[in-house]
Amino acid sequence: MSSLFCKIKQALPLLPFLMLPPLFWAGNFAVGRAVRADIPPYTLSFGRWMIALIVLLPFILNTMQRDWPQYRQYWGRIITVSIFGVAAFNTLVYKGLHSTTTTNAILLNSCIPVLIMLIGVLFYRQKIKLMQALGLAISLSGVLVIVLQGQWSNFIALSFNTGDIIVFSAMICWAIYTLLMKDIPTSIDRKGLMGVQIMIALISLFPLFLWEQLQSTQGIIWNHSTLLGLAYVGIFPSVIAYILYSMAIQKVGPVISGLSIHLMPVFGVLLSVSLLGESFYLYHLCGIGLIALGLVLSQK
Repeated sequence: MSSLFCKIKQALPLLPFLMLPPLFWAGNFAVGRAVRADIPPYTLSFGRWMIALIVLLPFILNTMQRDWPQYRQYWGRIITVSIFGVAAFNTLVYKGLHSTTTTNAILLNSCIPVLIMLIGVLFYRQKIKLMQALGLAISLSGVLVIVLQGQWSNFIALSFNTGDIIVFSAMICWAIYTLLMKDIPTSIDRKGLMGVQIMIALISLFPLFLWEQLQSTQGIIWNHSTLLGLAYVGIFPSVIAYILYSMAIQKVGPVISGLSIHLMPVFGVLLSVSLLGESFYLYHLCGIGLIALGLVLSQK
C-alpha cells in the first residue's frame, strides 16, 4: 500500500501528462461529432492520419530505416494490427458518430478492457475466473443499457441505434488490435512502428477516401471549423497524446498511467454537454456505472 502512495505522490508533478492524453482522446470523439456534416467519415480518418504522418515522419524516419528488416520479417502481423487498430477503429468511430452522440460513443469506449478479456477467452484460450466472468457479464449489460437507451422495449422490438452498433464494432476492432500487438516483438521501436501502421492505414483508406470524394453529396466543406477540426484530430489525439502518455509510462509506470484512461468518459461527457449541447440521461449513468462495476470485479 505504501508503495502505491509513493507512486501516486511521484505522479502528482506529472498530472498534465496523465490528464491531457485522455482529454485529447475524448476531444477526438467530440470533434468527430461536431464536423460530421462538413467532413465525411472516410475523409476525416484519411486526413487525420495524413497530418499525423507528416508531423511524425521527421522524428521517426531513422528509426523506421533501422527496423526495416524486422518490418519485413513480421509484415503479416504488422498489416493486420494496422488495419484493425489504425484504419478500422477510427474510421468506424467517425462513421458511428454520424448517427449517435459523443456521450454514447465515449461511454461505449469504456468497455474496451472487457472486450479484450472476452476475446482473449474466446480466441486465445485465456482462462477466466468466476469473479472475472461476473464482471464481464455486468459490463456487457451496461453496454446493452446504453445501446438500448435504457428502454427494454427496444430490445423486444430489435430496435438498435445504428451509430451505437458501429461504434461498438470499432471497440471490438481496438480490442483485437490490443491482443494482436502482443505478437509484435518488443525489439521493434513503437514510435517507428506507429509510423508504419499509419502508412498502411493510409493505403487501405485511400480507396474509401477517393470513393467518398467522388460522391457529389459527400465532399468536404472547407471552412474555419473543418480546418481546425482536421488539425486537432491530426495532431493532438494522434501525436501529442501518444507522446505524453509514453512519457508518463516511463516516469510512473503503466499501472498509474493506465488508470488515467478512465478519465475519458468524464472528459467526454463534459465536452459533449458543454460544447455540443448534448443531454446526459439516467441510462447513461446506469450504463457507465455497470461498466465500471464490471471492470472493478474483472480485476479481482
